[in-house]
Amino acid sequence: MASGEIKQVWCVRNDVIKNNLIKQILDLPTDDINYCEVVIKNKTRTLPQNNKFHAICSDVAKSGFEWAEKPRNSKEWKVLFVSGHSIATDEPTELVKGLESELINIRESTALMSVKRANSLIEYSVAFCAENGIKLNDTYGKYGW
Repeated sequence: MASGEIKQVWCVRNDVIKNNLIKQILDLPTDDINYCEVVIKNKTRTLPQNNKFHAICSDVAKSGFEWAEKPRNSKEWKVLFVSGHSIATDEPTELVKGLESELINIRESTALMSVKRANSLIEYSVAFCAENGIKLNDTYGKYGW
């Protein structure tokens, strides 16, 4: 970042923080040359959520549960869960022909999911495991999502 540039991230969790943010915004320059950009967005998924989801995918892979007539590794389970979750929650999906004529599911990124959406994905994955008798390792709960 160049000298004099400002980069601040505010986690608006209560009225005190919100009021401090409002004051900061009111103090920002407003001319056409020296202006700032303010972006408001939902917080993306947390590291504990990421760890928990990957632990679930790993547990399913280790269980030997088969999909499309063969066991899948944790990366494949991640794709299956994210794709299935998109369909189950009425999110748009797109299958396209890849560069080598393979079929590719253009899916959402788990890193860009909101905390709420990541919780939904975890709940979807846990429900799939329960419905299919796949035992999950209790240690994934230690991440406290």
